[in-house]
Amino acid sequence: MSDLELCYLSATDAIHAFRKKTLSPVELLHAQIKRAEEVEPKISAFTYKHFDEALENARKCENKYARGQRTRSLEGLTVGIKDESYIKGKPTSNGSLILKDFIAHTTSINNERIMRAGGLIHARTATPEFSCAAYTHSRLWGVTRNPWNLEYTPGGSSGGSAAALAAGTCSIATGSDIGGSIRIPAACCGLVGYKPPYGRNSDDPPFNLDFYCHTGPLARSVSDAILLQNVMCGPHPKDISTLRPKLRLPQSYQPIKGWKIAFSMDLGFYEVDHTVQANTLNALAVFRELGATVEQVDLGWTQETLDAAIAYLEHLFGAELSLLLDEHAQDMTGYAREFALRGRQSKSTDFVKTLEVAGAMYNILGPLLEKYNVLICPTNALPAVPADFDQSKDSIHINGKPVNPSLGWVMTSPFNTLSRCPVLTVPSGQSANGVPTGIQIVGKTYCDKDVFRAGMAYEEAAGTWFKHATRRPQI
Repeated sequence: MSDLELCYLSATDAIHAFRKKTLSPVELLHAQIKRAEEVEPKISAFTYKHFDEALENARKCENKYARGQRTRSLEGLTVGIKDESYIKGKPTSNGSLILKDFIAHTTSINNERIMRAGGLIHARTATPEFSCAAYTHSRLWGVTRNPWNLEYTPGGSSGGSAAALAAGTCSIATGSDIGGSIRIPAACCGLVGYKPPYGRNSDDPPFNLDFYCHTGPLARSVSDAILLQNVMCGPHPKDISTLRPKLRLPQSYQPIKGWKIAFSMDLGFYEVDHTVQANTLNALAVFRELGATVEQVDLGWTQETLDAAIAYLEHLFGAELSLLLDEHAQDMTGYAREFALRGRQSKSTDFVKTLEVAGAMYNILGPLLEKYNVLICPTNALPAVPADFDQSKDSIHINGKPVNPSLGWVMTSPFNTLSRCPVLTVPSGQSANGVPTGIQIVGKTYCDKDVFRAGMAYEEAAGTWFKHATRRPQI
C-alpha cells in the first residue's frame, strides 16, 4: 500500500490492520507527516504541530500491538484536535493574536478521553478567531483552504479539522458545533460530521451550559465517526450537563426498508443553490432505493428562525467576546470584532425572544418527527464561500439573491436552536467547482441511533468517499 493510500485508510480499517500486525501506528504516522509536509503549504489546516511527541507515542502503541497486549479503542490513531480546547502544558490559540502565547494549565475533557483511548495528538487544527465564523481564517494563522478547491473555504469553525481529513493528514478529528461548526465543514469537504444532542458529549465550562454548543466527531466515514463519538460521549464529574448513562453506538444496523423519511429542501425560507438542490434530490433517490418512503413536508419556518439563532449567539457568545473589546479590539479580526460589538448591544429581551421562537419551531418539528423516522435537508445552502470571505465586509448571493452573510448560506443553525435533536451530515455530491455538498439527517430528540442507522444505510448504498483516488482531492 502506498503512503497516499495509507493516508486515506479509514480509522476503523487502520485499527483492524494494527491488530493483524499488517500495519503499524508508526508507519501510518510517518505517511501522514509526509503528506502534511506536502499539502500544508497549500491548505494551512494545522496550527501547532507535535510530530516528534506523536512519533514517540506511536512507537509505544506499536510495541503494544507487537506484543499482543490489550489495546484501547483509538490505540495508535492520529486525531486532529481543534485549536480551541486545552492540553495541559501546550499552546491553544483559538485562532487569535490575543492568545498567541497562551499555554493551557488543564486538559479539556474530550482531549483527556481521546488520549486515554490511545489517540495520538500530532497536530492542532485551525479555526477562525474564537470559532465565531463559518469559514476559517485568522490574522494569526492565515487562510485555511479547501483541499477540493483551494479558492474556497473548507467551512468553519472546525475548518482545519475538515481540511486535514480531506487532505489525508489525520485519521479522525474533533469539532465543536454552536451554529453548524461541525456540519458546515463536513459538507464543504465531503465528510461525515455529527452534532450529538445536547448533553450527550461533555465539554468545558461555560459552553457546556450553552445548549446551542456541542462537541463531536468529523470523519471520512460513518463508521469512523461512530468510533470517535463513542470515545467523546458520556457523563463527566466536572460537567453537570451531560447525560447518564453513556450511550455506546453500534457499528452495524438493520436496513431502513419501510422507513418514512420527511424532507425539506429549504426548511421554509432558505434560498438554496441549484446544484445543492440537485444533489439533495439524488441523495433522496438513494433512500427510496433502500426501500424508504420519502415525502416532502412544509415546516412553516420563516426568516425569524435564522434571526433568532443569530440573536441567541450574539447574546451569549458575542457578549463573551465583547469583554475583550476595550483592551484588544485592535488585535481582533473584522468578523470577530463585529460579532463582539453586536454582543455588547444585545438585550435580555432579545434572548427571551429566541427561546419563544425555539418553542414555536419545535411545536412543528416535534409532532412531525412522530410520523417520520428522520428529517432530511441540505447541510449548506451553497457549496462554499471564498476562502478569505469576511462577513463584516463581504456579501453573499445565492441564485442571484442576497442572503445573510453570517449564517444565511448554511442550513445548520435551526438544529442548534432545537439542540436535543441529533444531526448527522453525510456527502451528497459535488458542485461544478469541485466543492462537495452534504445532507443533514435529523432525528427525534436523543434518538442518536436512528440517524446513524440512516447514515450507514445511505453510505453503503452510495459508496464511501475517499476510498478510491477518483473520490479524493487532487492536491
